[in-house]
Amino acid sequence: MAEDDEDDYLLAAKALYEARLLNEVHRVKDGEELMDYLLSHGTYQDRQVYPLPLLILLDLNLPKKDGREALKEIKAHPELSKIPVVVLTTSKSEEDVAKTYDLGVSSFIRKPVTFQGLVDIMKTLKHYWLDIVTLPPQE
Repeated sequence: MAEDDEDDYLLAAKALYEARLLNEVHRVKDGEELMDYLLSHGTYQDRQVYPLPLLILLDLNLPKKDGREALKEIKAHPELSKIPVVVLTTSKSEEDVAKTYDLGVSSFIRKPVTFQGLVDIMKTLKHYWLDIVTLPPQE
């Protein structure tokens, strides 16, 4: 999960728990840290501790490198391009929706205003991406 806002992350983590997500969730706080994690740079060199994710939850408004830039890099990288990326953002911009789909995002979801709405989204994401869809094997 790429989320810079501590409160938003804590709410999302709680919603993932409520959704009964048993998978481990790793958090990064900006776009540069996301790319370091995905490319095993710096503190993220140990793939046993920091495995490639099955799914990336991406906020668009990240510091250092925003989510749009990170998405473009992810989808241009041969080893990362198959990882589904779900944008989870407060953006209401139709331009953001169009641009992220042009860049290859798997889904664009606006953050709900209620905690229960967030729990419902996390349940749906878990069910769809981890129970229903067959994802490509990780290399």
